[in-house]
Amino acid sequence: MTLPPRTLALFNYDWDQSGFARWAREFPVDSAGFDLFRFPSNARLIGFDLERFVAGLAARAKHNGWRAVISNHEQFGALAAALLAERLSWPGTPVAAVLACQHKLYARQVLQQVAPEANIPFAPLASRYGEPPPEDIAYPVFVKPVKAAFSVLARTVRNRDELAALLRFSPWERWVIRRLVEPFERIVRTRLPEAGSAHRMVLEQPVTALQYNLDGYVFAGELRPLGIVESVMYPGTQAFMRFVYPCALPAAGRARALEVARRFLQAVGFTHGLFNMEFFYDAAQDRLTVIEFNPRMAAQFSDLYLRVDGLDLHRIALELAHGRDPALLPRAAPTAGVAASFVYRSFDPAARPPLPTAARRRALAQQFPDALLLVFPKTPGQIARDFKWLGSYRYGILHLGGRDALDLRARCEAASRLLGWPPPYARSDVAGAEVGSTLTPAFFLESP
Repeated sequence: MTLPPRTLALFNYDWDQSGFARWAREFPVDSAGFDLFRFPSNARLIGFDLERFVAGLAARAKHNGWRAVISNHEQFGALAAALLAERLSWPGTPVAAVLACQHKLYARQVLQQVAPEANIPFAPLASRYGEPPPEDIAYPVFVKPVKAAFSVLARTVRNRDELAALLRFSPWERWVIRRLVEPFERIVRTRLPEAGSAHRMVLEQPVTALQYNLDGYVFAGELRPLGIVESVMYPGTQAFMRFVYPCALPAAGRARALEVARRFLQAVGFTHGLFNMEFFYDAAQDRLTVIEFNPRMAAQFSDLYLRVDGLDLHRIALELAHGRDPALLPRAAPTAGVAASFVYRSFDPAARPPLPTAARRRALAQQFPDALLLVFPKTPGQIARDFKWLGSYRYGILHLGGRDALDLRARCEAASRLLGWPPPYARSDVAGAEVGSTLTPAFFLESP
């Protein structure tokens, strides 16, 4: 009996852990890496060296029977997987392409060359962390780190005082930031020196428009789009309230997103792997503005595509990791006409919504057997950190499907009552507005 080849998953937590587990029989997975957000695991940040980490994995690969590597982890995983695949001649995303996507200033510079109509005015922030901001900045301005993940420190600031407060860190915070960025920085210095340092912030012109995600992959140099997910924000914030698939993005916006993605990915040499492009689209002006490119799947969305299209992004990732064409994959029967990832957040650092009891969880499982619930318990210190770096904190995520937008909302409201949480819908929402009668399921799922 021939055993299936083993796959190494790097920084394999949360969505990826459950996603790859669905395919454990066909694709046995081993994990390596550490959790950046939990102690004592995150103590490994001390002295962490990405190249040394990859070299250690490469030395153990043959003994462990690994034939492929995969990661959807933004901070370290995607780059580590690319480095290991390159080292062992496995299928993978080119290292230079990963660097170009993750270095947010360099990505803007590339976009300006290949798709300037999808770019916005931008500039590096001249001052360093803790230094007074320059006097000549026009406000409001959107500021974000050159290298970061999970929207950390990314927000609009209205004046010089707000910017100075955002950049004011304790010695401990500065140490953490440096340790998170430096492993990436060392690779950039040798592999993409023209990008410049990642230890800085980027200033961008703020954009007000609906936000979307284009998901797709590249195989043998050919871009194959999968679908578009809408990102719905808490009103008046830059915090995600829910992600909805499919969405009602106009056909012009879909075509524009695909063309921009194709131009950018070709420019940075992205020839293999899953990608996610975040963008704004203003239908009134038919204007698309790129937010950023991610050189990995948006793992949180995999379950949404599975419910609506019967296609599992984690399975696609595994096929790509082993050099196989995902276009040949069969699809499961869809279980929903629309699906969403609901994000429960608190915007009051003093308020701590109660986590659901075991009885509430049992009631949820009984009444909504399709529900997928993640709970994020936080210490007071973690809440304070989240408010400093994100402006809010999330305490839960719930995935549900529905027949249509109205049914999805009704199910979410009922499930939220069981959990004792407010449903992630604004009072001003028109039920189903973001996924109304113009739903476009199975977008871009035709076989190429």
